[in-house]
Amino acid sequence: MDVITAIETRRAVKHYDPNHRMTEEEIDRIMSLAMLSPTAFNIQNWRFVVVKNPDLRQKIRPVAWGQAQVTDASLLVILCADLGSWQKEPGRYWQNAPKEVQDFLLPAIDAYYRDKPLVQRDEAMRSCGMAAQTLMLSAKSLGYESCPMDGFDFAEVGKLINLPADHVIAMFVVIGKGIKEPWPRGGQIGKNEAVIIDSF
Repeated sequence: MDVITAIETRRAVKHYDPNHRMTEEEIDRIMSLAMLSPTAFNIQNWRFVVVKNPDLRQKIRPVAWGQAQVTDASLLVILCADLGSWQKEPGRYWQNAPKEVQDFLLPAIDAYYRDKPLVQRDEAMRSCGMAAQTLMLSAKSLGYESCPMDGFDFAEVGKLINLPADHVIAMFVVIGKGIKEPWPRGGQIGKNEAVIIDSF
């Protein structure tokens, strides 16, 4: 499937075949593609918690408003971010770059993030948002449906997955074999409202 078709046909699907299992190759492919998502300064701050344990998924479902896709979709991915990734061996993010690039970027990373918790969190959400879209488009290209989710108790889910103190949860993405058509598109605002040329 080409990218434009994947964008045009991707929808938030809520109903999945609970008996369908994705192959490990499919899961690995989707996760590998998600890891190509962009991040500022290439800090790769996203962390993908792939919840395979069915008992854990059953525990997550009640704190996700009882939504069936949490347990019924083939794949539940909890998109998290490491808020401190910018300072955890940052040289590895640019190890293949020329020395002059490294000499410029590594101090710039430190200056951009140090003592700026709001910047760290904003960057986490931006990174996870882009990764979520990559997950969903990758799933669509492989013939699967998906749904982004933020309808859950973030704190309780954090406890269930042992979220480290310096990480945050951004959202879920579920992926699987859809069994029911999504509702018709709810209605798009006009391009003249959404697209602003030069300034408001």
